[in-house]
Amino acid sequence: MRSLFLSVTLLASIFQGGSAFAPLAGVSATSVKSNEDIDLGNFLSGGDKTMLVLGTYAADFNAIEYAQRLRYYIPELEKRGIAKFGLVLNCNSDAALKLVDLVDLPCDTSDGKVTLMIDPLGKAGKAFGVGVGWRPDDEEMSPFLKLFGMLWGLGAWATLPAVIGGYIGNPFTAQPWIEDAMAVGIQKKRWPDNGLVLNDSGDVVTNKFEELPLVGQWPRRPLELATLRLQNMIDISIKNWKELAPDDEALKAGVLTQLGGCVIVDGSNNVLFEWKDPGICAVANFENILEKIPVA
Repeated sequence: MRSLFLSVTLLASIFQGGSAFAPLAGVSATSVKSNEDIDLGNFLSGGDKTMLVLGTYAADFNAIEYAQRLRYYIPELEKRGIAKFGLVLNCNSDAALKLVDLVDLPCDTSDGKVTLMIDPLGKAGKAFGVGVGWRPDDEEMSPFLKLFGMLWGLGAWATLPAVIGGYIGNPFTAQPWIEDAMAVGIQKKRWPDNGLVLNDSGDVVTNKFEELPLVGQWPRRPLELATLRLQNMIDISIKNWKELAPDDEALKAGVLTQLGGCVIVDGSNNVLFEWKDPGICAVANFENILEKIPVA
């Protein structure tokens, strides 16, 4: 029945003047602004270059970092002709609104550029093919125990490299979104708050990580990303856990261990960039997106 439904959806979209993005044809998420269902296949097929982020639950590292990266990179992505942005979170509307407020991501709920959507049970991500973590079919094991295993790389091989990379930095590739996200955190009184010095307007005057001996001039300094993640963990995830955490139904659906991803397509449904997170903290590198998609 599902294959018949998808076939009918695809035919209908063709008769309407264009084909839906096939992997997500007939798969919907709910608009936080209007509370209406949005067909994600059609969302990606509106004639413009479109970016869709399939996030995780609202307290998750991956969801937080996707939102922080989107906030910083939207102007550069727009220079590459990307005219429409969507963010799907596996949570309820209140949790989604809370997260985007915490990271200052401008969404359509506040006249911003990102269409904010929710998919509490993570069905859209699964249809896209995101990772579902360790032992997804084990209904007896606690989802929190599964998550603990993933922190050590079980079902999420890239977790440890991504986490360790936050401590050792990178002498080759810059990640300027980190400074922006950390500045937002400092303005919102999140701790640690001593990595940057801001002026009264919130602009960065001094980046203390640049003062590290020998490695301070690396494009991504050691400890910089790890410090941001500590901010995110303490003052976003833990402090707001009751508001951002998945409910019992979502836990049973595997949302706690489901990973995320993103896709960018052009007006002809050609995939310009696609990513499926291989671990916790291993979200898409937006610098790679800028390299892959030229300025329009």
